[in-house]
Amino acid sequence: MKDMPESLAARTGAILLLAHVLREGRMLGDGASGLDGPAAARALRLAGLVLRHMGRADALLKDKMARQPAAKIRDILRLALVEIFEDGAAPHGVVNDAVAMARMSPRTYKQAGLVNAVLRGLSEDRSAWDALPAPALPAWLRKPLAKAWSRPRLEAIEAAHLTGAPLDLTPKGDIPEDRQIEGAVTLSTGSLRLSGGQVSTLPGFAEGDWWVQDAAAAMPARLLGDVAGLRVLDLCAAPGGKTMQLAAAGAQVTALDISGKRLRRVHANLTRTGLSAEVVEADAFAWQPDAPFDAVLLDAPCTATGTIRRHPDLPHLRESRDVETLTQLQYRLLDRALTFVKPGGRLVFCTCSLLPVEGEHQISAALKRHDGLTVDALDPEAFGLPPEAASAHGLRLLPDLWPQFGGMDGFYMAVLRRPSGDTPLPAA
Repeated sequence: MKDMPESLAARTGAILLLAHVLREGRMLGDGASGLDGPAAARALRLAGLVLRHMGRADALLKDKMARQPAAKIRDILRLALVEIFEDGAAPHGVVNDAVAMARMSPRTYKQAGLVNAVLRGLSEDRSAWDALPAPALPAWLRKPLAKAWSRPRLEAIEAAHLTGAPLDLTPKGDIPEDRQIEGAVTLSTGSLRLSGGQVSTLPGFAEGDWWVQDAAAAMPARLLGDVAGLRVLDLCAAPGGKTMQLAAAGAQVTALDISGKRLRRVHANLTRTGLSAEVVEADAFAWQPDAPFDAVLLDAPCTATGTIRRHPDLPHLRESRDVETLTQLQYRLLDRALTFVKPGGRLVFCTCSLLPVEGEHQISAALKRHDGLTVDALDPEAFGLPPEAASAHGLRLLPDLWPQFGGMDGFYMAVLRRPSGDTPLPAA
């Protein structure tokens, strides 16, 4: 692609990335566009934009085409429509590049005329695009969400996914006056929010004043309150946002994760911010600490459906069978994590999922399994959250919360407390 104009190269790269996600089942960030530098970044952004609006593009195309074209042609058409109607690209240049991409392969060369005709017809009527609703989530996710949160709430969540996500930062402490970030707004939860920007060029990045972390993801560590001097285990710690929060608050943190590759990010983040923690690469089911902890934070592996607004590839990669596998792992990890907590100590359980089976139901089941285990009452307003964030046993955050501020990721979190004394827990 090195001999192509940058616009055509970026669009061609985006088509490759879409194929990686839709036909190879790879995460968007794991795909290779064949580009580097600004063109690679643009290709990634365009592919993500298409995945976010793909349902709308398909609805528009369905009325104009008697039958489905080849997969690559369909992706070219999707990309062109999304660029024109959502990215504000000039239709003439978009259509020309779409035709050029169709002509690149002998398999699709003869469909270049179709691409030209369809796009020139559709690009003239923006009203049809504007009238389309937000794309529906896949059935395996939509059905349980409608049951849990009501259909109007589900539609609000889908609309929130369509708008994407702002950039949230967690400050290490007070940021010096000369490194304040222009345009940043301090949310009531303590996070800084920006409309976007190149992270590494923002004031305070090199100095380690802050790290990127959605406002919702920053809440679980705050549920522990004053942790200065406490021994705290961050279980499933990578990439380290919660580890840094706890370390910055004065805790003696052990960050444990099974993935050495992901832990490299924890080391890098700690180095940049000048914070310290004991970092351990181990399987939680095999590892045993020298002594129990005052508190444990378990951000359990989950479907990550709460992050769809920033990861639009997820609905195309997950399936209903993933839920059962992950809920079983959460069940086992929660029981194992409780064995690391000293009597009277606390465990924060959280998942970035929209599904109650990965949140509220896990806590209800744990309370039934363990005699004497209790859950702390949480007032959302005490943590800067609106009253509607209250949920069974904990806090429930959804993407449509705070629409006036740009929403937040979906998360569930609760604080469990082990009984004092010598009440044993079943082995995990």
